[in-house]
Amino acid sequence: MAHRLAETAEILKEFSVLFFAMRRVAALPWTAVEEELQNSRSPGFISELLAQTCLHPLCQKFPPSVRYRRLFLSELIKRQEAAGCDPLDELYDALAEVVGAEESSESFRSYRLPCGAFVSLLENAALISVGTTGLVTWEAALYLAEWALDHPQLFAGRTVLELGSGVGMSGISICRSCSPRRFVFSDCHPAVLQKLRQNVRLNGLGSDSRPAVRVDQLDWTTATGEELRAIGADAVVAADVVFDPDLTGSLVQLLSKLLQRPSTEAQPLVLICSTIRNPQTYGGFKLQLEKAGLGHEVMSEPVRHVFPYDRVTPIELLKVFR
Repeated sequence: MAHRLAETAEILKEFSVLFFAMRRVAALPWTAVEEELQNSRSPGFISELLAQTCLHPLCQKFPPSVRYRRLFLSELIKRQEAAGCDPLDELYDALAEVVGAEESSESFRSYRLPCGAFVSLLENAALISVGTTGLVTWEAALYLAEWALDHPQLFAGRTVLELGSGVGMSGISICRSCSPRRFVFSDCHPAVLQKLRQNVRLNGLGSDSRPAVRVDQLDWTTATGEELRAIGADAVVAADVVFDPDLTGSLVQLLSKLLQRPSTEAQPLVLICSTIRNPQTYGGFKLQLEKAGLGHEVMSEPVRHVFPYDRVTPIELLKVFR
């Protein structure tokens, strides 16, 4: 009996994690739901599943898209009816609510941290919106967050600067789990900065929080060494910033300035995480690092799979140093 209850709890947890991250509905573990329904033939499991997804307080506060919830509930009803279970009013009520709701290009994705808390992010459904790709969470940001969760000691007590923060996944995860002293999010696009500031606030972070947090506009092409030194970063992170050959030169120059310290000072830890979609662009970035006199080391140790995302395209984490 205890084993069966543990299995059910694990199924409910998995559905919760996948639902709030808005993973593809068809890819959810529906076979496990069918087995539960066949074993019980009662609506109790469906009620529990709803309580962990569409009726969870997190869904009321930071809801996944209307379309996603509609697809999820429709699939759940189909599985329930196929199993011959008694109709459940709350299930049909939940579907009626989203059928009548207005669609929006914005919605929330929420990612469960190992501690059980969620990082919730307001994103734009369009891949490219208002001229930028920075309004969604990319795979490298999730990988960097996972790596940081495995190495919290490298960020504890430090001032961390994040380049190209986007909607804030990596940085918020580090703030919530790795105990930095101060964290500076940065980006350059006005729409991204607006969304980033909103997400930082939604996750309970700010200038008066622990760690102290701020969001800066940082243009790689104009940032001066004096401006960067004033930040006082002793750790620098970035995810999915190596995608445009026209920008890699500016990124390398910025990293060179960040690593330009007197010999009496310790160099900052610099970590650049990239999804390698175009090997030529990524290889060009490494060549530019070498030409600028910067070394790099691939951090190849495996990470725990904490967040659900596609891991087909290779992701590489580089430590950059002078």
